[in-house]
Formats: sequence, C-alpha cells, structure tokens
Amino acid sequence: MADTLSHRALIGVLVPFFNSVVEPELAGLRPPGVGNQTARFDLDADVLRHVTTGGEKLLTCGVQALVIGLAPESFPGGLALLRQGMDELREKTKLPVFAASFATHAALHEIKASKIAVVTPFDADGNTHVKAAFEEHGFDVIAIEGLDCAAFDRIAHTPLDDIRGAFGAVASAEADALVQVGTGLPVVGLVDELERRHGKTVVACNAAMYWQALRGLGITDRIAGSGRLLREF
Repeated sequence: MADTLSHRALIGVLVPFFNSVVEPELAGLRPPGVGNQTARFDLDADVLRHVTTGGEKLLTCGVQALVIGLAPESFPGGLALLRQGMDELREKTKLPVFAASFATHAALHEIKASKIAVVTPFDADGNTHVKAAFEEHGFDVIAIEGLDCAAFDRIAHTPLDDIRGAFGAVASAEADALVQVGTGLPVVGLVDELERRHGKTVVACNAAMYWQALRGLGITDRIAGSGRLLREF
C-alpha cells in the first residue's frame, strides 16, 4: 500500500548533522505526492558506516530511493570515498542511491556543458581539490570562486549577496554553465535570478541531486522556480 501523503514516491535524505540547508531546499522542490524523510549522520572517520546505518534506518518508513547530501570534492580522494559509500548503501538497502557530486556531473552532461565556472564555500586549498575533481571527470574549469567559510557549520550562514557576488565573479562568457559545489550553501532559491542575470544555466548541487533522484524514480514533473535543469529536463 502506498504512503498516503507520499503516494508517488518517498525519498530518503541522508545529510550531515550540521547541514541545515539540504532539508529545506529539497522540501521546496517536492512535486505533489512526493515526500522526503531525513536521517542525519556524523562526518567523522566512520562516515561510511554512519551513512549506511542511516540509510538502513530509513527503510523502516518505506523510502524508495536514497540521496546523500554530501559533496566531498574539497578533500583529496573525496569522490572515491563517496562512490564507495554509495556502493555499500546500494548493497545494504537494495535501493537506488544518488549523491550531490555525481548528480552534478550527470546534470552537466544532460545540458551538454563541458566548460564550467564554479562557486564553492571553500578556501583556496579546497578549491584546488574541487577543480581537480571536475577535471578528472572531463570538465574544463575556466573559473572558480570560493567563499572561504570559516567552518562547515557556518556555510549555511553565508549572506545571499555574498553568493550573488561569487557567481558574478565567475560568470565568464566562455562558460557553458555556472556550477555550485557544497550542499550547505543556500543557492537553490537564487538559481532563477542568477540564470536571468548571467544568461547561463546554473547547476546547484542540491537541485541536481533531487532532479536525478526524481527522474530515476520516473517522476518527470517539470518544476518551475528553481532553474532550467528542473524546468526543462
């Protein structure tokens, strides 16, 4: 029997304890009849075990897919670790699993963007790793701007005008798309505005993650108000 309030799909959201952005941003993207249920995990040396445990616990409410609100590109080997976690979670839960980082890559392929300009909440060292991660996956990073947030739990406090300024700093005419990394940075609500201002498709990582999960579950609703990706693809 289908969940009464989420009769079309129920998505499990896995997010670090400190991240206060993923949950409200994904809630704002829900089509009618689609629900989200959230579990939180510690971001420490046992993060893979915590993520797997959280996913298994979400099985009890009947979720049909899992999304991991984590973008570890700023760490050396971060994407390989994320891929390992996704594989373990699929094996344990037998559910489709999506994550912000790889969903961003998929979204860029979908819109046929290869030259990208990137905004992150990270410092120069983190941005070096972010740039390398995209380039390792075949993208040409022509500009990158970091907001140098003091700590992970401060990313959500970034003023919207600072985010607007960071996008303005990288909005080169050479870029096929503007990309945001860092699931704790509140960008989804700005995407329409940024696309109008800069004349470029903006791929926000949380929007890409939810887009990929919806399409993977056969939910093809076009969602207005959060950018071209969700509106057209």
